[in-house]
Amino acid sequence: MSDRDELMVAHIPNEFILAVKRAMGDAQDLVKKCDRRSNLSNDLPTMSPNICIINFYTTSGRLGLHQDRDESRESLRKGLPVVSFSIGDSAEFLFGDHRDVDRAERVVLQSGDVVTFGGVSRMVFHGISPVIPNSAPKALLDEAGLRPGRLNLAFRQF
Repeated sequence: MSDRDELMVAHIPNEFILAVKRAMGDAQDLVKKCDRRSNLSNDLPTMSPNICIINFYTTSGRLGLHQDRDESRESLRKGLPVVSFSIGDSAEFLFGDHRDVDRAERVVLQSGDVVTFGGVSRMVFHGISPVIPNSAPKALLDEAGLRPGRLNLAFRQF
């Protein structure tokens, strides 16, 4: 983007910011519980989200292993976390230290699950295997009108 370009962006609604902060607090509590020697400012620092990347995956959607590197150098250096909310159909979340699907760890994310990674894990390779069709809560589809697939909201601080 050049100095001449203007980009209009919407502000992140306060309810979403509060949900992110609540998720970060829960993640920090879990880190403390699992490792009492943990230094949270290094292991899972806090952040104020000012970016939300929204991805919708159709019932055949997937995302290959990658690292999120689009934030500022300062944000990446500090290991400021990504807080990712899953809505809709389930999908297998892959993650690991290498860009190798066969070596990646896997966990199924269901609607309502939140993944937080930051600190030394900030540059983890991660991705989504194909969406598991028809796995979303029926009420979500009926009441919210979400079409089949998976919606992901990934919050970050630039």
